[in-house]
Amino acid sequence: MTLVTERPAVTRPQTAPAPSAQRVSRWQIYLPLALYLLFTLVPFYWMLVFAFRPRGSTAIVPWPITFEHFDTVWNGMGFAIFFQNSLLVGLASLVATTIVALAGGYALARYSFRGKAAFMVGMLCTQFIPGALMIIPLFEIFRTLKLTNSLWSLVIAETVFQLPLSLILISGFIRNIPYELEQAAWVDGCSRLRGFLAIVLPLLRPALVAVGSFAFIHSWNNFLFALMFINDQEKFTVPVGLAYNLGENSVDFGALAAGGVVAALPVVIVFGFIQRFLVQGMSAGAVKG
Repeated sequence: MTLVTERPAVTRPQTAPAPSAQRVSRWQIYLPLALYLLFTLVPFYWMLVFAFRPRGSTAIVPWPITFEHFDTVWNGMGFAIFFQNSLLVGLASLVATTIVALAGGYALARYSFRGKAAFMVGMLCTQFIPGALMIIPLFEIFRTLKLTNSLWSLVIAETVFQLPLSLILISGFIRNIPYELEQAAWVDGCSRLRGFLAIVLPLLRPALVAVGSFAFIHSWNNFLFALMFINDQEKFTVPVGLAYNLGENSVDFGALAAGGVVAALPVVIVFGFIQRFLVQGMSAGAVKG
């Protein structure tokens, strides 16, 4: 007689069902975006209304369109000189910040030296210092160097304040570029400088455009330094020129809005230009395996 024993049933642990993805309706996405867009664009719309509608008009839609306010600002208030000064300061700050950040960022990315971590932390800490706290020390330095009431004081101050963030950004981009590419260039007979110019610099174009654009925009919009370091009206920049045209007893809102449109136009153009470079910078230096 054969005894047959049944094998005990093996109980498998039950796994929790995967949570189903919750579908988000379109209105939950588009409604907050629409409200945010409305909150952002309404002030710009009113600026355009005041700039383009005739003097004395109270219409919500600027019609018929007139350019008399732009003529008043550009020719009557000397806004052309303010625009030129801001352009010179912005371009000079762009060039100086980009060159120094490129050299310093490469050193931070490719070299190891004592105190490197402390230096990086120190640069980050400078971003917590508001520019208003540095007005008196900077003014004393520029007075000693005889740079007060000079556009070079604005270029130096803007470059110094833009360098920490620019150095960190450039060094991060360079770290994403494989070091083996430079070593291969050295094997082929290139010097370090030649290898940098031939290999690293072309891959850094998105980073350079982004850093230079940020430096230009910050210099263009800065009001405090230009107000404190410049006394001559012929050397005013756009933000100070707009504030200078505010009357004590009355304000020409049409002319002021036209000046705001002219001041905002370069910033809008620059941001529209650098958008694709910011996206490209995410993958700068990447190679296919």
